[in-house]
Amino acid sequence: MIKYYNSFFFLIIILFLFSCSKEEPQIKNIKKKSQELEMTIVYNEAFEKLKVNDTYNAAQKFLEAELLFPQSDWAPKSAIMASYSYYIQNYYSEALSNLDRYLKTYPNDKRIPYAHYLIAICYYEMIEDEKRDMEPLIRAKKKFELILKEYPNTDFALDSKFKLDLIEDILASKEMYLARHYQKKNKWIAAVNRYKYVVDEYEQTIFVEEALHRLVEINYKMGLIDESKKYASLLGYNYLSSDWYKKSYKVFNKDYNDDIPKEIKKNKKGVIAKFKDLFD
Repeated sequence: MIKYYNSFFFLIIILFLFSCSKEEPQIKNIKKKSQELEMTIVYNEAFEKLKVNDTYNAAQKFLEAELLFPQSDWAPKSAIMASYSYYIQNYYSEALSNLDRYLKTYPNDKRIPYAHYLIAICYYEMIEDEKRDMEPLIRAKKKFELILKEYPNTDFALDSKFKLDLIEDILASKEMYLARHYQKKNKWIAAVNRYKYVVDEYEQTIFVEEALHRLVEINYKMGLIDESKKYASLLGYNYLSSDWYKKSYKVFNKDYNDDIPKEIKKNKKGVIAKFKDLFD
């Protein structure tokens, strides 16, 4: 009887364990679906807040969604969207900090190119002018260059190329600002070095013509006539019809005047004035 009871009791335990082992995956699956549903709801709430321009709360909700289901594809997506929300409201430091965390946390995520692009854009938006701190500009330049090198076939590469051209103009303007400052202070050598740097390093920018003219002007003042003529020839060869070449020509020919009659010049000014009215 005892032997029969023990066998029966052992059978009950086996059936109970089997039942538990069968139910456990179901419970886990239900819990997983419930958690994913909760995360989806939070993500959608964040997206709705973003749509109505409640960007700060949108960022907080996206971060909440990331924490709810950290092993899913929703997590890195939420992290990126949180950074974008910060960027939209001009919270560049918060966006950059979150993007840095994203790159470390999700190094293999498919959205990595966009993260680098958003970092570059944040730094780009922090650029003020040629007189201010240049660090954001340099950081933006490095990131845009990285995108062109590592992700040349993405949608972000084309805009990165365009932004780099603008950054080159800003960097050149910085050099020109310093060169003009030295020139006003009669610090000729310092000014010449800055203008030369613009000619050598930023030859595709809009500042090259002026830089060449200033080199003509300063070298002439220092008595370096041959050097001055060299830069005048270079300016004339590349920008013969430019106003800067005409100014350089006047350095050597004081009596030089444009061939355009004064009455035509006056008409041109009138046309310019009319066009200006369209933008007032």
